[in-house]
Amino acid sequence: MKTQKSVTVFAPATVANVAVGFDILGFAIDAVGDTVTVSWNDQAEVIIEPLDGIENAGSISTIASKNTAGLPLIKMLADHRPGFGLKVKITKGIPLGSGMGGSAASAVGAVVAANILLGTNLSREQLLTYALEGEAVASGSKHSDNIAPCLYGGLTLTRPGDEPDVISIPYPSELYCVLVHPSMVLNTKDARAVLKKEITLKSHSEQAARLAAFITGCCTSDFKLIQKGLEDILIEPARAPLIPGFYEVKKAAMGAGVLGCSISGAGPSVFAFTQNLEIANRAKEAMILAFQRSGSLAAQGWISPIRKKGATQP
Repeated sequence: MKTQKSVTVFAPATVANVAVGFDILGFAIDAVGDTVTVSWNDQAEVIIEPLDGIENAGSISTIASKNTAGLPLIKMLADHRPGFGLKVKITKGIPLGSGMGGSAASAVGAVVAANILLGTNLSREQLLTYALEGEAVASGSKHSDNIAPCLYGGLTLTRPGDEPDVISIPYPSELYCVLVHPSMVLNTKDARAVLKKEITLKSHSEQAARLAAFITGCCTSDFKLIQKGLEDILIEPARAPLIPGFYEVKKAAMGAGVLGCSISGAGPSVFAFTQNLEIANRAKEAMILAFQRSGSLAAQGWISPIRKKGATQP
């Protein structure tokens, strides 16, 4: 029986890969996110309301089976058969094609809201499985580096597979993320297409050592180890040419004193970590200016701690 007509959920933006954890690491931020409202629909189908008020809104399909929020809900309805359909309204706070987990936020926000509306009391592991269907619509594969932190909150490590395991990684409370988004769209599928299909054993070992250093640094609040771990030698060099002015932006961030700087998810957004709020503010302004000067791109930036909570009702 329907006890309420609609549920609204805030789904946070996320930074995936975190330099050295391609497809397995990600964290949520407080500063920006999507608001997703799921309401019941008398017809037994999923309806996606058109997006409005944002740039490139027409590129988002309103066909439920081709929409990142719609397909997960189709799967949920098929499995749980509530006797009615669902309608979805998404207010995008995350720029499209930004590398800030926008598709994940829409998918996660939809399944969390639907879980409350339907009263299905699904676990986060079950919700993760449904949300990954939406990520596959957006990028062509069910990688959870954005989905997991958006759903669980915090900093997450995911072991990929048919039944992915999500591990919440401890991190220093003093860690601040600086996230800067240039005014351009970079499609995730295009950003994945430039990656090498094979890497050398030496490169794998070097990247694995950096990943281990980063996670150990987070678990022990050792900022020197975090700094050593924030240098990506595999993915960043392949994707950097897709982002005008990337290396100048990175140089500006490092010059401001951050621990490390790299591409957020598939890009074009760029993130940096620091344990100092003054440095964070200095880095944000320097990174925005570097995009303007070297890439001729306007940019906007945010400063945020890692968000402890995943998608939740406001």
